[in-house]
Amino acid sequence: MNNNEASPSIPDIGDYLKLGACTAVMLQPILSYALKLGLSDQTQILIGVLYNLVKYTAPAFIFGILYTTTRTTINQRKLTYGKYMKMRWHDLFIPTIWWTLFYLLIMPQVQQVNKYHDLLSFLWYFVNGNAAPHLWYNTMMLQFIILMPLFWFIGHLCEKSKKAGLVIIAVTLIITALWLWFYDTRIFNGPDAQKLYLCDRLFISFLIYGVFGVLAWQYRKEYNALIQKGWLILVLIFLGTFYWTNQELFSFGLPVNLGNAPYYKPSMVIYDLAVIGLFSALCLYQVRHGSKFTNFVHKFAGFAYKAYLSNVLWSQLLWMTFTKKITMNMPWIGIIITYVLTWILAFASAFGLHYLWSNLKKFIK
Repeated sequence: MNNNEASPSIPDIGDYLKLGACTAVMLQPILSYALKLGLSDQTQILIGVLYNLVKYTAPAFIFGILYTTTRTTINQRKLTYGKYMKMRWHDLFIPTIWWTLFYLLIMPQVQQVNKYHDLLSFLWYFVNGNAAPHLWYNTMMLQFIILMPLFWFIGHLCEKSKKAGLVIIAVTLIITALWLWFYDTRIFNGPDAQKLYLCDRLFISFLIYGVFGVLAWQYRKEYNALIQKGWLILVLIFLGTFYWTNQELFSFGLPVNLGNAPYYKPSMVIYDLAVIGLFSALCLYQVRHGSKFTNFVHKFAGFAYKAYLSNVLWSQLLWMTFTKKITMNMPWIGIIITYVLTWILAFASAFGLHYLWSNLKKFIK
């Protein structure tokens, strides 16, 4: 691997996945707000379909993070785990800590399941992802960051042998199948739904996307060739599994309950992998043709996580001030306005806070 390939300044598949996931995930809470307004059955059905369409976000982000992290770090001999965690502490952990505190202290109404009532429950909500509807993902994603040595080990193991890669793929698929079976029988509408609901934020639930992200880089020649030649097949898989996921959601009847569209189903896993493949194909095509759009994707992907952290703040503020009233009378106009403004404000705040903090550090020094 040459230095150019490993350079963090080079746009890659991970950038497309991170930005695509962040852009799509901002729509999910807005759709849940709209469903609480008692809209018509037809509107509810369309909201359910749209929700399933963007239900690739967490898998795409995990795949993208592991792909880019593997690309830029796996062969850096001087990079120790301590140095790696120090970088991630500043990039990911500190923003997570500040935004979690913000939601718990300034917007306690967005807490999930229950409300904290003492110091112990406050600390528990701080780490378990219930501080806001989107922070469950942080709890899960940061586990992958902490466990990065495991994925470096997998990457080096597969680099030495193609057979090892096949074994890793087989083992990952078996683990995923067993986990999906356990989740379906015990948690999703099962006897332990209340007791084990936090299992959805364990890293094992998204292990397949992390491992496949590592392998996509380590076997990039094979992966890139497969994706570029087979993108039409991916489109067919995408359409087929998208229909499948909608059939499953609407089998529960009306009113539409978005909780009946979890990530942890065979249909959704295949759908998510198809979407990841299509984003990969788009990236490879645009990079190969020298598209200027790749630079936009690379720059905004660097701020995707911070924009994601703030998106519920902005969508809530917009919803409470004026877009809820618009949505009650014109559902899709209200949803679109809330979504577009949320995206703009989330990324503006991510860039703005970065600029202010950078200049503040210079001033202090």
